[in-house]
Amino acid sequence: MLIPDSLFYSYTHEWISIDENIATIGITDFAQGELGDVIFLEFPEIGQKVFQDDPFGTIEAVKTVADLISPVTGKVVAVNESLNDAPELVNNDVYNEGWIIKIELSIPSEIDDLLSADDYKKIIQ
Repeated sequence: MLIPDSLFYSYTHEWISIDENIATIGITDFAQGELGDVIFLEFPEIGQKVFQDDPFGTIEAVKTVADLISPVTGKVVAVNESLNDAPELVNNDVYNEGWIIKIELSIPSEIDDLLSADDYKKIIQ
């Protein structure tokens, strides 16, 4: 199972990468493994405000449907439209082509609430 040290993680199994004031968010390798084959994602609208610890969409897999939870507060600036035609990218390339949304951070200090790779490993073991 892949857990890159360069990313932050949430207790609800989302990963987050920060580039200046933009957060890229996806689900972790652990989460995609638990869900099974992803078949559909529901995204928020670009420009929509999302809040830390609130759902921003859903992910449907063969086994279940689950909420996607935002690890930070901000405005959605991009969604990964390629997942509409190829949702399996979430399973096959979870940390690269399988990203889900990008958010412009409203409260950068919320990053302090996130888990390091080592901390995330502890909660999934």
